[in-house]
Amino acid sequence: MTSIKAVFALLVATVAIGAFAVPSSAANSGSSPRLGALHVTKECSQYNLGAGSFCTITSSNLTAIKPGSKVVYATAAGDPTPGMLDSDLVIDGPGSNTAMGHVVLDVRTLTGVVTFSGGTGVFTHFHAGPLAVACPAFPDCSWDGPFGFDPPR
Repeated sequence: MTSIKAVFALLVATVAIGAFAVPSSAANSGSSPRLGALHVTKECSQYNLGAGSFCTITSSNLTAIKPGSKVVYATAAGDPTPGMLDSDLVIDGPGSNTAMGHVVLDVRTLTGVVTFSGGTGVFTHFHAGPLAVACPAFPDCSWDGPFGFDPPR
């Protein structure tokens, strides 16, 4: 009876490890997963705190978010709250691929949160967030957090 319990425990452990290994290997396989952890870096030397200014995506672990895509901000920093960027934004990718989002960022600490919900083209069913925004070496910034596509395949 003890050997049956040991075999069962080993089987449960193997299944649990396999459940965690599949999503991480899919994220690294070059194909775009439908759900996971997003990491994006962007360069913001062209961002001047004004409406319509932008940052440029430099890398992403999600193939839908292409390097060179622009992140365009709709509202100026400080409007309506001084010291804050509280703005809708768009990832303007190649073709007709745009992701719609919103950011709240403290411009003094350069930290905040961004969320995405839908868009056009490859971003039609995209959602992400809350994504942590960090700019420890401005103008270089990053977004990190969960993402998904609805419905998942």
